[in-house]
Amino acid sequence: MTIILSENFRALFYAPFYAAHASGAFKRAGVEVELRPSSDPLEAARALRAGEVDVMWGGPLRVLIARDKDPDSDLVCFCDVVARDPFFVVGARPRPDFKFADLLSVKLATVSEVPTPWVCLQDDLRRAGVDPAKVDRIDDKDMAENEAALREGRVDAVQVFQPYAENLVSTGAGHIWNAAANRGLTAYTTLVTRRGILADRADELARMIRGMEATLKWFAVTPSLEIVDVVQSFFPDVPRDLFAACIDRYRALELWGRDPVIRREGYDRLHAAMRSSGILSRDIAFEDVIDTKLARHAIGA
Repeated sequence: MTIILSENFRALFYAPFYAAHASGAFKRAGVEVELRPSSDPLEAARALRAGEVDVMWGGPLRVLIARDKDPDSDLVCFCDVVARDPFFVVGARPRPDFKFADLLSVKLATVSEVPTPWVCLQDDLRRAGVDPAKVDRIDDKDMAENEAALREGRVDAVQVFQPYAENLVSTGAGHIWNAAANRGLTAYTTLVTRRGILADRADELARMIRGMEATLKWFAVTPSLEIVDVVQSFFPDVPRDLFAACIDRYRALELWGRDPVIRREGYDRLHAAMRSSGILSRDIAFEDVIDTKLARHAIGA
């Protein structure tokens, strides 16, 4: 029986999900997976809750929010893929000795499309003794608009993911001040399903996990241009060499997990950021929204 997998939204740091599908890794693991496009993360989550899809990929942040609003929410994360934060702070001028306090003296444009990047960055600021409310921040433009604003000198720094960061750096219009992945593990993107499906279709989901594990191992050792050739069709507007540079930078930052088991350390970091931002009103236990048993069983851990 086919597993219907919903895309979250189109993003380059999700490349392992596209690769598992395009390379045949799921089929080799013995499971049929149908990939469904999604217009945005909220639509993907709605489709999952409505039973229109079986699995989605997305941030544990949204699973935590769902549990916070509804203690009976049955959404559960079960397979780790993006284990660190994929965003960068890119400035117009070099700052080799960047400190978070430097953001108090510049105009910063942050991500408007999704909440997690700012939730995590504001926590970095707090941990560095900086009040996020004192940052001169533009928060209502998308990343494409913010890239243009940096190039035109209307802002001093932007928060973006790939390929925006690489495009700015490669053209000399931007310099990476901070790679959020350097803070360490932060549970960022996992496979998500409902508890009933996790129980009823455990064998198929275990095979899906094995397909993701094989893909993560392949990502770790394969030349980036070969990876690009597998997933380029999902990003036809990103030049091949630029795409490869994006993969190389993310891989150097250990963005993608070494295996599909979600680490408590990464969860705790995300949970703390959500609590400090106020987006989460109460503590949510790891076991309430995370299942590692299936992944450990699937990979023999």
